[in-house]
Amino acid sequence: QVQLVESGGGLVQVGGSLRLSCAASGRTFSSYAMAWFRQAPGKEREFVAAVSWSGRFTYYADSVKGRFTISRDGANTVYLQMNSLKAEDTAVYYCAAGPATKYNEAAMYNYWGQGTQVTVSS
Repeated sequence: QVQLVESGGGLVQVGGSLRLSCAASGRTFSSYAMAWFRQAPGKEREFVAAVSWSGRFTYYADSVKGRFTISRDGANTVYLQMNSLKAEDTAVYYCAAGPATKYNEAAMYNYWGQGTQVTVSS
């Protein structure tokens, strides 16, 4: 009974902001990294951001660095603050958790949420 549930997705204008949340239940992820990936229609899933198990270290894709901020609240909750949104940020965003040593590799994560749609329009 392990579940990751994303929330906060929706429609936003170019240049706007949105905050995604992910809450995990069923086990404690105190030793797991948590991350956000995204996938646009017809494209491969890509890394967005990750935070270490301690919450002290963060990692970002070049495409979002300086605009997005990942943070962790305890062991089982992670946020993605998205600012200065662009049309190319439109995608389904997935929360993930796992004992990652390579934070940008999807295969390192054991658990995934169902995804939440983010649409950025002009």
